[in-house]
Amino acid sequence: MTDLAGRSALVTGAASGIGAACARELSARGAAVTLADIDEVGAKALARELGGTSWAVDLLEVEALENLDLEVDILVNNAGVQRISPIEDFAPHDFRTLLTLMVEAPFLLIRAALPHMYRQGFGRIINISSVHGLRASEFKSAYVTAKHGLEGLSKVTALEGGRHGVTSNCVNPGYVRTPLVDKQIADQAAAHGIPEQEVLERILLTESAIKRLVEPDEVAALVGWLASAQAGMVTGASYTMDGGWSAR
Repeated sequence: MTDLAGRSALVTGAASGIGAACARELSARGAAVTLADIDEVGAKALARELGGTSWAVDLLEVEALENLDLEVDILVNNAGVQRISPIEDFAPHDFRTLLTLMVEAPFLLIRAALPHMYRQGFGRIINISSVHGLRASEFKSAYVTAKHGLEGLSKVTALEGGRHGVTSNCVNPGYVRTPLVDKQIADQAAAHGIPEQEVLERILLTESAIKRLVEPDEVAALVGWLASAQAGMVTGASYTMDGGWSAR
């Protein structure tokens, strides 16, 4: 499938996990992909494999993004981190860090990409949100707040971009099988003295009707479709991939 041939894409947090899967999917569809990540080595390695370009960038250094000019057709805002703590113990610095990385940085990248997209009458903004962009969980105040903010940013972008041929959507997975989640499963299993599958069912997937993790390739497949011409009338939407969690 080469429906994105001639298109350029930028994926943040592209060195591993969901970002790497998205980069592979877009490249397989024919797009020229730039892989942005603070992990310069990982981004370069995957860029070489895909015939793409790497961009070593710390998205927390937001002042460096304020005058950026991005000539890309597809922007995938994926970079993110997690912090878990009760609100009364949540470090203010950590709260600000998550909002900067997952709301302010996407805003600045969208701002930098829209002029080019408007000029050519085509653009795809795809924001990797989460079920936590639609639902809340205890001890994740910063992450839930940031993802809710990203949802709002995505919808405003959809409204402003529609007349210019630019769509903006969110993808909302549940727990995805990434190295970060795999480590959390192993740590939880050791701490509770239970098998890893019980960690999935009793702790991570308690709200999900389908008791398994989302695979990164599944998220990437949806991203690939949202980037395509077939999704030209899809905008301002939030696509859940959470095994039924948000059906509750």
